[in-house]
Amino acid sequence: MEVKTSKDHLKIHKLKKKVLRKQVRAQHTLMRHEGIECISHATQSLVIANAGLGNGMSRHQLLRMVEEYGLVETLLMPPNKPYSFVKYGTTEEAKKAFDALNGKEVTLEDFGQNIVLYINFVEKVFWENAAPTSLPPGIMVIENIISPEEERRMLESLDWTADEDIQNAQKTLKHRRVKHFGYEFCYDNNNVDKDKPLPGGLPEICDLFLEKCLKQGYIQHKPDQLTINQYEPGQGIPPHIDTHSAFEDEITSLSLGSEIVMDFKHPDGRTVAVMLPRCSLLVMAGESRYLWTHGITPRKYDVIQASELGQKVGTITADVGDLTLNRRETRTSFTFRKVRKSPCNCIYPSVCDSQKGQQRQIEPSFPHSEMEALKLEQEYVHKVYEEIATHFSSTRHSPWPQIVEFLRSLPKGSIVADVGCGNGKYLGINEDLYMVGCDRSKNLVDICGEKNFQAFVCDALSVPIRSGSCDACISIAVIHHFSTAERRLATIRELARLLRPGGMALIYVWAMEQEYKNQKSKYLKEKNGSKDKEEKISTGVARTPLSDQMPDSSSQDSARSDQLLNDSKDKGCDAEPVTDSRLPVHTNRTSFHSQDLLVPWNLKGGPKKKGESTDAVLFAAGSKESQELSPVFHRYYHVFCEGELEAACRSLDCVRVQKSYYDQGNWCVVLEKL
Repeated sequence: MEVKTSKDHLKIHKLKKKVLRKQVRAQHTLMRHEGIECISHATQSLVIANAGLGNGMSRHQLLRMVEEYGLVETLLMPPNKPYSFVKYGTTEEAKKAFDALNGKEVTLEDFGQNIVLYINFVEKVFWENAAPTSLPPGIMVIENIISPEEERRMLESLDWTADEDIQNAQKTLKHRRVKHFGYEFCYDNNNVDKDKPLPGGLPEICDLFLEKCLKQGYIQHKPDQLTINQYEPGQGIPPHIDTHSAFEDEITSLSLGSEIVMDFKHPDGRTVAVMLPRCSLLVMAGESRYLWTHGITPRKYDVIQASELGQKVGTITADVGDLTLNRRETRTSFTFRKVRKSPCNCIYPSVCDSQKGQQRQIEPSFPHSEMEALKLEQEYVHKVYEEIATHFSSTRHSPWPQIVEFLRSLPKGSIVADVGCGNGKYLGINEDLYMVGCDRSKNLVDICGEKNFQAFVCDALSVPIRSGSCDACISIAVIHHFSTAERRLATIRELARLLRPGGMALIYVWAMEQEYKNQKSKYLKEKNGSKDKEEKISTGVARTPLSDQMPDSSSQDSARSDQLLNDSKDKGCDAEPVTDSRLPVHTNRTSFHSQDLLVPWNLKGGPKKKGESTDAVLFAAGSKESQELSPVFHRYYHVFCEGELEAACRSLDCVRVQKSYYDQGNWCVVLEKL
């Protein structure tokens, strides 16, 4: 009996030594790899090694375990890490949990695997959450696009046991089962053989679904190619971009049987995890279709928001206080595509096979009609800002002092509209004001929302705010994006409409004169640049040229535009006369030589190399230069000559110019409503 007792004591002693050894090793690992310092005395906070999302522990299981020993104030589970933090209401509760759980063997409920917990005290529980991420531009996810009954019928229509030589080219790949309809999708090059359509077309069961999508406007073209994939837990698809020359802009995917997390990655390294709920439709267009890779990581579980249980559309934000694991089930996807009949002419030549080795010329023209102006602004202002919104916002964080001074000079309680608010950098300057912003870019307005600012989408020519309801308005770097004198004047008139009598408006526009009174503007001074400069721009490939076949405008509109331009030149503006209607591309950080021009925006930054030509802006799509500079977007600007903005304001009977001045490369006016 005594021998048995002695052996038991020895066994317990060895076990305790092993637990202590592993506990110390966990301390060193946490310190070396994560910078987390464990301490010897008891506190309210614990770090639990081997109990993280990264090694298969779900929030539900861990919370249930730690709640047995007291009130849990915080449970933090960092994504992809094999440890978690827990904070109790008292130190005594934390000590109880430490004594009970340190060295304890538990079984992971979702995997049936045994693990041993190793616990240490920490001084504080803290973790810096990643900022909320937006969906990649061009992505739309529609929840509950079909009913459970429709889902059942679509799944039951699939016969995975049929002979593989049947017309729909059924195959079993290494990572999943697949069927093709219309055309066979070739996975080695993400393409199709357009000369070998499959007989039979798309299955009839898809007809009603596609008709509904077309009617609701979710898709613009009826697909003629369908790939059906079936994934078991642990299977996935490699990151890829569907070949540009193979398919049109729109690619849609219907998720059946189970939700899934799809991973998107931008060439600059940004990644976004997007939840695709069961019975939802993913639509990829524009940047998300052409530039971002998409794929499904092969794993048996996804990290998701615990509060939504994987059923909410949107990105998976690294909120360590709201993450858990979701076990994957069998998922079937219906991916619809429209086969392209002509070469791709997208704005991403560095990743476009149609444009590889080709040269593209910039040929947008100065508008001579309202319709041409609308198209120019749509292509070279609105679409560009939607594409560059995230990068643009990251460079717009320093408010300009004289604008701050204007906002802080307004009486407490003033109602102020920021028309063209961008990312909202002025909306929070003065907390004593009631400020609301609006912008033409939905993606920039979404960024305002992430900052808890009040903003909405609208055009500066038609702001849905009651006339005479604002005490003040600001329009910062907006009016120079309108391409005719009439449209620029109309934006000023719209600002005046919003103001009450006595209300003030502050307007900033980019100046033609970047050197004024023998002083160079900040824009010119930063020619050599710094990594913190606000605007990273360079020459490169422009967007699609405007059509030469646009309807003509009335001679009165053109004459009015020419008159205002000529008035400006009479005042000493050095703009070159327009000898033809093509818009020149501006050279980064140099003086302006034309009032109407295209200014490049290099999404990835990258300095312009010495001696580069800026007129033709031609690079082979696959070249090193193209990869360094692309994707490059071009924004239309009308830069104002001295006196031009003031003259436009004075032409309105309802306002008085109270002040005009030059501020670091911008012409500025303060108006008062009469």
